[in-house]
Amino acid sequence: MKFIRPVTIDPAQRLRVERSIFLSQLVVGAATLLLVGIAGLLNPTLFANELFLAGVLIVFLTTGIAAGVPWRRCSKNWVVVLPILDLIGLVVAREGERVLGTTFLLVLPVIWLATHFGGTGAAGGVVLTTVLLWTAAALRPVALAADEIPRLAIVPVVLAFVAATTYTTTRRAAAQQVLLTQQSVLFENALRRSRRQERTLDEIFNAIDFGVIGFDRDHARNFINRAQREMFEHFGISDANLEAIPIYFEDQVTPIEWRDRPFQRAQRGETLERMVIWVGGDAHDQMAVLVSARPIWDENEIFDGSVMVTRDITTELRAIKARDDLVASVSHELRTPLTSVIGYLELALDDPSLDGSTRRMLEVATKNSDRLLALVSHLLAQAGTDDDVQLDLAPCDLAVIVADAAESLRPAALDRGVRCDFGVLAPTEIRADAFRLRQVIDNLFSNAIKYNVHGGRITVSLKSSPTQIELRVGDTGRGMTPDEQTKLFDRFYRADSVRGSSVHGTGLGLSISRDICREHGGGLRLESTSGQGTTAIMTLPRTT
Repeated sequence: MKFIRPVTIDPAQRLRVERSIFLSQLVVGAATLLLVGIAGLLNPTLFANELFLAGVLIVFLTTGIAAGVPWRRCSKNWVVVLPILDLIGLVVAREGERVLGTTFLLVLPVIWLATHFGGTGAAGGVVLTTVLLWTAAALRPVALAADEIPRLAIVPVVLAFVAATTYTTTRRAAAQQVLLTQQSVLFENALRRSRRQERTLDEIFNAIDFGVIGFDRDHARNFINRAQREMFEHFGISDANLEAIPIYFEDQVTPIEWRDRPFQRAQRGETLERMVIWVGGDAHDQMAVLVSARPIWDENEIFDGSVMVTRDITTELRAIKARDDLVASVSHELRTPLTSVIGYLELALDDPSLDGSTRRMLEVATKNSDRLLALVSHLLAQAGTDDDVQLDLAPCDLAVIVADAAESLRPAALDRGVRCDFGVLAPTEIRADAFRLRQVIDNLFSNAIKYNVHGGRITVSLKSSPTQIELRVGDTGRGMTPDEQTKLFDRFYRADSVRGSSVHGTGLGLSISRDICREHGGGLRLESTSGQGTTAIMTLPRTT
């Protein structure tokens, strides 16, 4: 196992670390003691089981080590010995009495490893536990029972989920703590500056375009900047008469009670994270405000006030609504000519004098016109909403869907001189929404053609395993920068390199395609290097 490099910490922090180590081990020891006590009452003969007692003894000895060793004088790397000993002891106890439920206690040392040693500890704890369980099972003098193999297989999965959840939660909590600490230091230093520095700070706050309100430790307002005063004046009220202004939740209908208003919550020192409210009673004169608030702590971790930041986002929200209205309008305008095109194609197909080649081309055009009409209805209807994609699941062959999509887009590829290398696509049966998967594959192929260089190449591969199906669509196009890749799945986003080019698009395809893959239980990601092409990777579970 790769250890975390020890860092220099002050004595007070070392004491906290030592206390944390003992408390973490105490939880394991106490849980084991409770299990032994209950088991002893229900089954006194259990104490004659030497293997079970040996495992329990290891856990208790480990607890004694945690209490007796001065961990503040040792490298943090040595702490990993404690949860490892716990895992060994619990596995030994489990082998002595498998029905007792000792397996559940394995979660505790795994959580400890994930909390104190990050991703390495989380992965190492799951791997070590798996090895110990299967090794112990292999060393038994009797063969494994048929019903025990699934239980041994599911334990690592559960532990992996617990370890991943613990690791993610620990990282998120640490990041939040760092953010709060930085903000506290910033405002504490500002309050201790000289009068000249305070005047400078006031001028800075009055120069910015978002509102700032400060509160002291007695919950009284001690600062308000120009932008916030102008926001109050917009509604013809003073900051001392805030109850006169109506405030609504994000739906613009539900009023917010006085005690739950952002101003009062910020006064009480509550944390607000990008809360959107609508201010004003007149619907035509309402203002959308984005509110954030943070408490401030002094060097003794005592509440020392709070600060609230507000920003007028009315223009942004109304622009989004106007955009969605435009999308709805475009949706209607597109359906009308498409319906006409489909009608004339059907009339042409009714002509008995058509030769076979022309009829085949018209049938392909009709089929894709129908699909285009359905895509317009689904894609543009979802452009302004966050509703989940609705699926119609049925057995289908993914290889056939890929082949049909390639056939439909072959003229576009020939027009750009793009060569398609498909290889052999083996039949790949899957239960899915074939129409939606075709929508995803069409988008991937279309992007590979549009953003490819003239005379470029597209490679397609379809691989399957007992648990997963993977489709890769690679091109030799312009590729993307790392910054562009971070925004690829944002709705309506188009990279700067293609925004002013002749390549058209709405910036919706990848976002909706990923949503469709996720609704199937899979995912969609892109791997790209600027100037070297892009590979789109769609994954689906074997059974959905």
